[in-house]
Formats: sequence, C-alpha cells, structure tokens
Amino acid sequence: MGNNVTVSPLDYRYGRDEAKSIWSREGRHERQLDVERALIWAHCQLGRVSPEDYDKVAEIAKPEIVTADRVDEIERETRHDIMALTKAMAEAAGDSGWCIHLGATSNDIVDSAVALQIRDSINLQQQTMKKLLSTMCDLAERERDTVMLGRTHGQAAVPITFGLKVAVWVDEFRRHLDRLDELTPRVTTGKFLGAVGTGAAQGENAFELQSLIMKNLGLETPIATTQVVGRDRYIEWVSWMANVSTSIEKALQEVRNLQRSEIAEVGEYFDAEKQVGSSTMAHKKNPITAENACGLARIVRSMIIPSYENALLWHERDLANSSAERFTLSHSMILLDDIIVKCDRVLSKLGVDSDRMRYNIKQQKGLVMAEKLMIALVDNGMPRDEAHEVLRTASMNAINSGEDLEDICARSDAISKIFTRQELSELFKPESHLGFSGEIVDQAVKIARERI
Repeated sequence: MGNNVTVSPLDYRYGRDEAKSIWSREGRHERQLDVERALIWAHCQLGRVSPEDYDKVAEIAKPEIVTADRVDEIERETRHDIMALTKAMAEAAGDSGWCIHLGATSNDIVDSAVALQIRDSINLQQQTMKKLLSTMCDLAERERDTVMLGRTHGQAAVPITFGLKVAVWVDEFRRHLDRLDELTPRVTTGKFLGAVGTGAAQGENAFELQSLIMKNLGLETPIATTQVVGRDRYIEWVSWMANVSTSIEKALQEVRNLQRSEIAEVGEYFDAEKQVGSSTMAHKKNPITAENACGLARIVRSMIIPSYENALLWHERDLANSSAERFTLSHSMILLDDIIVKCDRVLSKLGVDSDRMRYNIKQQKGLVMAEKLMIALVDNGMPRDEAHEVLRTASMNAINSGEDLEDICARSDAISKIFTRQELSELFKPESHLGFSGEIVDQAVKIARERI
C-alpha cells in the first residue's frame, strides 16, 4: 500500500474545503506556529525577549518556512509532536531560537491552537447558519398561507399551513444561533499556565503573560486550568453541533416523509434532464440530498459520546483524550458544515405542490374538520361532552360508510337544529380552522430576520 491510499470518506466524498482546511494537518500546524509566535510576542512585551528576537521568530513562524513536513520528519525521531515543532522553529530562527517555547508546556500550544480552530470554525458556522435561516424565512413567507394536512401519530389531524411547519424550524434555528453566541466565549478559550496549571514556569508575570498571549490571538483567558483547558468547553460545542444536526435531520426527515409517493406534497429538486433516481426503476425521483444529510447527522450526534469521555482525564491530565479529539472536533465540524449546506440546498429549491395538499385534505372526506365543528356546536349552546359524542358517532359512521362527514352531519337532527346547510359548508372549509398560523409565521420570520 502506498502513502496515497485514502480511507476516510472525508477525503473523497464529504465536506467542503473551507471546513477541512481549518482541521487539516496544515491548519493545525499553522495555528500552532501562531501560538508559539504569540508566546514570544508576549515575552517581548514583558521585556524578557528583545524586539529583534521576536521579529526573527515572527518571520519564520510561517508554514511555508517551518513546514509541516519538516516537523513530521523530526517527530519520527523525537516521537513528540510539539518538541518536533519547537526544534524545527529553532533551527529556522538561528540565534533567535533560544527563546522559542520559553516557559511553555506542549498543551499550552495545543489547546490554544485548538481554540483558534474552534474560533475559525464558529465564524464559518455563523455564516452558514444565517444563510440557512434566511432560506427558511423565505420559504416560510412564500408558503405562509399554503393549506395542508396537519398530522399527528402519522395520521391526519387538523389543517395547518406549510408556512407554519417551516416557521417552527425558523424559530428553532434562531435559538441555535443564540446558543452559539452564548457558548463562543467559553469554547474559544486557550491556556498558558504550564504543566499542571500553576504558572510556575511562566515566571512572576505568569498571569500577564497568559493574558497577553490570549489577547494577541483573540482568545478568552481562563481562570483555572490543569495542563489542559476543561473539556466541558469542548462538550458544549460538540453538543451544540449534535443539537443542530438533529434539527436538520428533523426538517429533512419531514421533507422525505412529505415526498412519499402516496403523500407527494413536497419534493427535493430533481434534474429531469440528467439525474438518475435508480439503476433499475427508471421512474424514481428520490430525496437523495436529504437522505445523505440525515445519515451524516447521525455521525455528528455520535461524537458526543467520546466527547464526554474525553473530559475524564487522570489527575492534571493524561493523553487518552488526544487521539480521540482529532476525530471528535474535526469530524463533527466538517460533517455539520456539510449538512447545513445540503439542507440549505434542499430547502432553497424545494418544490411545494399546493394542489396535492388540497387533494390530500379532500381525501379525508371532511374528517379533519370534526374538531372545528365540535367547537362551533359548543359555541352555539351544546354541552361539550354531547358535542364530542355527536361528532365521534358521525365520524365513525363516515369512516365505516366511506361517506363525507359533512353529508352525515347535514342529516343529523342535533346539528341541523343549530346550523343551516350553508353554515355547515362554511365550517367544513379548511381555511376556517387555521387559527393564527399566518401571524405565527410573521412573528417567527420577523424575529429571525432581525437576528440575522
């Protein structure tokens, strides 16, 4: 087997380059160089390192000068990644190399560099989430008054609008953006107080040194750490990603369900000119993007289990988390980015068949209006339990006979005493039982657009 064998589907099938570049070997390397540079900058501010030495370190702390390949070469001997990094930097810095990694422990570099990766990831997540939310707002507004069957337990319930269905997603994704804002400072926190978090090796200005480094890098400064930042921070971010992936799967599962042949109310865009639905069934038009994203959402959610376990380190730290975190953080982020973009693609080109929605309501033969009629009977003086029984009996008769509920109700003495045939017809119109669906859509969209 050669070195070019690719096993991970992330290499050849899933994920955008924008997300992958943050978590790639080169992305990690570049940010670690930046942390090493920021350390020397902070020492320079405190007078421990000369400006000339800092300038030289800053000059060589670039991935095209201190290459990831050279670091890997040295690591094959040292069997320690950060030691290899500092040796590679020192050889490039010449006489100024004396100060590289001064007072640091490996995880000061590693965790602070990961915080930079998380920060850059969140910047990307802010963009894609806002774009998806905007697409959802457009869809909710467009379909604000599109009447369809509401369903509970997989059965026809009472009328709803497709706009309201989407408005529920709109409000949920707005909450996800709020959560992301709230957790960002906690998860973009580095650390620089040495091997067990005491700051002993950092000298008398340890707190100031740490604070300067974090400010230079645009990270938050922690209060207390061990050799590592608390993994509760990573758990919070991975939990957020698991939560968002669940909401996306929920929305796309709805699209898939409504695209079933016997429902056929919405449909993922299908390129009829070129696209193939099945290698054998030539008629197939499948919701493949939605299905793909739903499958990947399950992988994102699965990353929460090792994330919890990675928080359980021995004493001031062990190394059991390190290998696992190379998967949990990178794969969660890259796959979530992928499914956010795919969800946006599905919803921005979603076909909505309002005629089919009407047809499916008609197929229920008036049964979905039983609640409306029951309430109207109560409003006109019939006791509620009696009204419920009148409608229950009429509904069962309709189901057994295959007749329309409206016709059976028209023959009921109890009902025809209260409503004329014309009034009864009005009560059986689905539009008459949509409540405040439109206003809910307007409110959800308004708040979400203000948020974006």
